Amino acid sequence: MDSTLRDGEQTNGVSFLPHEKLSVARMLLRDVKVDRIEVASARVSEGEKDAVKRVCRYANMLGRLKAVEVLGFVDGNKSVDWIAECGGTVINLLSKGSLKHCTHQLNKTPDEHIADIRNTIAYARSKNISVNLYLEDWSNGMKDSPEYVFHMVEALRNEGIVRFMLPDTLGVLTPEQTGSFFKSMTERFPDQHFDFHAHNDYDLAVGNSLAAVMNGAKGLHCTVNGLGERCGNAPLASVQAVLKDQLGVMTNIEEDMLNEISHLVEGYSGIAIAANQPIVGNNVFTQVAGVHADGDNKHNLYCNALVPERFGRKREYALGKNSGKANIERNLQELGLELTPEQTKRVTQRITELGDRKAIVTQDDLPFIVADVLKHSTPEKRIRLKGYMVSLSYGLKPHACIKVDIDGIRFEADATGDGQYDAFVKALRHIYKVNLGRTFPMLENYTVSIPPGGRTDALVQTQIVWRTKDDKTIRTHAIDADQTEAAIKATIKMLNMIEDTYPTTVHDIMAAKEAQSKE
Repeated sequence: MDSTLRDGEQTNGVSFLPHEKLSVARMLLRDVKVDRIEVASARVSEGEKDAVKRVCRYANMLGRLKAVEVLGFVDGNKSVDWIAECGGTVINLLSKGSLKHCTHQLNKTPDEHIADIRNTIAYARSKNISVNLYLEDWSNGMKDSPEYVFHMVEALRNEGIVRFMLPDTLGVLTPEQTGSFFKSMTERFPDQHFDFHAHNDYDLAVGNSLAAVMNGAKGLHCTVNGLGERCGNAPLASVQAVLKDQLGVMTNIEEDMLNEISHLVEGYSGIAIAANQPIVGNNVFTQVAGVHADGDNKHNLYCNALVPERFGRKREYALGKNSGKANIERNLQELGLELTPEQTKRVTQRITELGDRKAIVTQDDLPFIVADVLKHSTPEKRIRLKGYMVSLSYGLKPHACIKVDIDGIRFEADATGDGQYDAFVKALRHIYKVNLGRTFPMLENYTVSIPPGGRTDALVQTQIVWRTKDDKTIRTHAIDADQTEAAIKATIKMLNMIEDTYPTTVHDIMAAKEAQSKE
């Protein structure tokens, strides 16, 4: 059961709009194919009610309304009415799973609390709403007051509860404790369906989920990217991989959609995925050490069951000081570049030097490194920046004057912009549009950072994403002590990469213009 839209939304600073909840719910049910989704807490707001109504309508059209669940409370039937008004058919009723919570938070005896729960269950049944029961703080209940927990389940086991949901609310359990406590529950109540809801305060949510399944849990609660209260919940992608690979448990999850749902939730939540997050992080299928790439070349010695293609991704081989020859050979193969052993050695040495200076080398940079090292592997640069001036003055827009050679022909232009780099790009666009009649790529993303370990006076790294006229993406980056200079270097690099894509050469364009002027 995925709780991204309920417990995940309890992440500090996260709030999903109604249409965002619908988008996430649609992908979880239709594409990822989770069994159930918990989409909200009852009575939060009118906006939340609108969101739940939308999700219920969609799920009903899909024939999966029973898969939509809402957290509700023992509150004089107000939660049940709220869920019924939304079109929901399942309440996850929150009750107290430890004696401390029952006596200190509710100020009630266990039997008084049980009577209130029974009344809510009866009312829900009258509204055709099925009930799952959360035993909040169950983990501490099993630690401090197990007889209370057993009394609760014994008293309610014949009330028509579909699932007893057992949360480690404060994330305090170890896998050994989780397994032991679950074994106690399943042996004592073998006919009941128990879910486990892990929290990650000690970074044990996935391990605890594994232990719960090994000891009789029939359902697990997860969230996309591990979102949730405090340190979050067990991440959906990680739990799926562990269940399948470590226990041989088959689920309905479409694994090749896990990366897509992960990035959708990342965008809506504003919580970035850590680069080393298992399964979905940017770096998890990137081999850095050259010995690993060498092993992959020799019968996939450094591969495990977590092959990237399984999750809709591909393995990459990083370029840097730890790369070694094997990583570089892998990248050269993908680019279709064939070098002799001596040439590969020289390119490897240059990449190692760049890595020592903390430069990040991408696969897009590789042809230029090869050209720089070998001088004959790729053509000479066709576009050369011969000079530029950018100025910034108080009360005036930034201004740029540029001088650039394209295939040996000199062009000059100037422009103003919203910033120094913007003015530079506008001057270039003028040359491409007015002088050459060409389409200049659109800038999609611009990122400036200091290489890891850098200080305020360190080199600046500028990474730019471009979109070409034929809808292709190009990523370029450059490093310099000056941010604008780094961005300009990255821009000139991009223009050299796409120059051959234009159907007409600069010489042909200028010859045509000269002939036209004579006429």
